[in-house]
This record gives sequence, structure tokens and C-alpha cells, in this order.
Amino acid sequence: MRHKSAKKPAPTPPRRPASVPSLHAGEDAGAMRESKEGAPSSRKAKGAADHDDAVITALELGSAQLTPAMQAYFDKCAEKLGFVPNVLKAYAFDMQKLEAFVAMYNDLMLAPSGLSKLEREMIAVAVSSHNRCYYCLVAHGAAVRSLADDSVLGELLVMNYRAARLDRRQRAMLDFAVKLTAQPWEIDEADRKALREAGFTDRDIWDIAAVAGFFNMSNRIASATDMRPNSAYHRQSRG
Repeated sequence: MRHKSAKKPAPTPPRRPASVPSLHAGEDAGAMRESKEGAPSSRKAKGAADHDDAVITALELGSAQLTPAMQAYFDKCAEKLGFVPNVLKAYAFDMQKLEAFVAMYNDLMLAPSGLSKLEREMIAVAVSSHNRCYYCLVAHGAAVRSLADDSVLGELLVMNYRAARLDRRQRAMLDFAVKLTAQPWEIDEADRKALREAGFTDRDIWDIAAVAGFFNMSNRIASATDMRPNSAYHRQSRG
């Protein structure tokens, strides 16, 4: 008669080392975690933007020697902002391109205009939201929060400007800028008329179009090169 062998017990799984606690969904990866024995873990989760100030784009273009004018501009940025915007560093491989970019940006965004600085930044964010441009949404979303002194407005424009309670002028301006971004071939006299009826002059309409056009270009350069915004922008004007 054949005897049945005794069933062997299943092997005990190895215990996870106490110093490396597992992470589960819903845990705060940035908080200090403790092991079962109560000893704090030495592991710290990495932030999503940890490397954005070190690796600015996916292209290896190097840096040219800054001209005296551009060195002075970088120094001014560092003094006023506390850092040099990464987009300037990205363009710094070619002084001619850097100087052209700076001149165009300063003319469109800072020079006298029938559009306020806030309105121009709102256009930048609405256009960048349609194009899903990470760099410009982070950088110019921070600018809207700061200029408007309203962190919620900045978030609304990043997500969907149509959800924001804008006045008639602002809504008409952003409707035009986003249509120019998404369906430029459909812009006609009715669109210009709507802007005039909202109080914009013909010069203002030019400026709306110029700012929208500039950020459509910038969005595509930023997306093509995986340009990363300065990590400081994420923390600015959060109220």
C-alpha cells in the first residue's frame, strides 16, 4: 500500500526590510514615513520638477558667450526675479536669436499698449492652454496669479478660460486669441467687429493678434525641445 506523503507547509515569504517601507496609492510621498519599529525612513521621494533647473531642454546646444547687453539683461532678471528664466538660457546658444527673442518679448509684453500687462499675460495662458504647453502654462500662469493678485484666476485660465467669470472685454479678447490659435482660417470681419464692440481699438486688435501669434510660436518651440520652466514658478503667488 502506497502511503501519502505529508503536505509540506508553504515557505514563509521573506520579510520586507523595515528601513524600506512600501509606498501605496494615497500615501504622501513627500512626508517622512516611519517603519514598524518607529525609525524614520531615509528615502525621500523625488519631486516632479526636481531636474527642471538643471536640464532645460532635450537638445544639447551649449551656450555662447553672452554679449554685454545680454549679460546685463540676465543680471537684471536675476535681481528682479531671483532667477534667470529658463527660456532665456535655452536661447543662449545663439546671441542673435536670443536678442531677437528678448526684443520681441519686451515689445509685445511690456511696451505701452491698449492692453494691460495682465491682459497680455491672460492671452499667453489661454493660447498656451489650448496648445498644452507645459513651459508657458507654468511661467505665465504664475504671471497671471501675480498681476491679478488672484491665484484662482491663474488656475482657471490654465484649465479652461471659459469657466472663469471674465468681463465682456476679457472674454471677447480670449475668444479671439484662442480662435486665432485653433482655427485661424475662420477669422473674419465678424470676429473683429466683436472686439470693437467690446471696446478694443484697431491697434488693440493688432496687439491681441501679435501676442497670440508670439505664444503660438513659443509654445511650439517649447514643446519641440521639451523646454522646462524654472521650478520657482510653481510656488509663486499661490496666496
